[in-house]
Amino acid sequence: MIDKKALDKVVADALADSDIFLVSTEVSADNRIVVEIERHSGNITIDDCVEINNLIEANFDRDKEDYELEVGSAGLTSPFKVVAQYVKNCGNPVEVLTCDGRKLRGTLKQADDNGFTLTTSRKVKPEGAKRPVMVEEDEAFGYGDVKYTKNIID
Repeated sequence: MIDKKALDKVVADALADSDIFLVSTEVSADNRIVVEIERHSGNITIDDCVEINNLIEANFDRDKEDYELEVGSAGLTSPFKVVAQYVKNCGNPVEVLTCDGRKLRGTLKQADDNGFTLTTSRKVKPEGAKRPVMVEEDEAFGYGDVKYTKNIID
């Protein structure tokens, strides 16, 4: 079976000096390898995937151990898996499902290693006003406080 730690190191070393980052690697019991990558600015191209694919094939001999290899983008509507995805998507509309079951939609305001801030809008009727007005509120979350966060595509 392909060693996942060795695979992670090969891919991480290859991406160290680029604007591409590793989202995840999976190695199944039957040696099916899935590598997800994403770019800090812009989109992943087929050439990016081919380059990583070739690098993995150069480091892991198919004659010694047969494997199936898939390299691709993390996906536009897939839940975020790493902090770099949160940072990349600051300013974008996202959907968040909290661990306590609330589903929120808003704008990802900021993100760092400790958590992220979501800006949401809600109607509030000020005292003495005839009509409610929209008010923006910021709510901070730790990454462990949410089940998922993903982009909203309109």
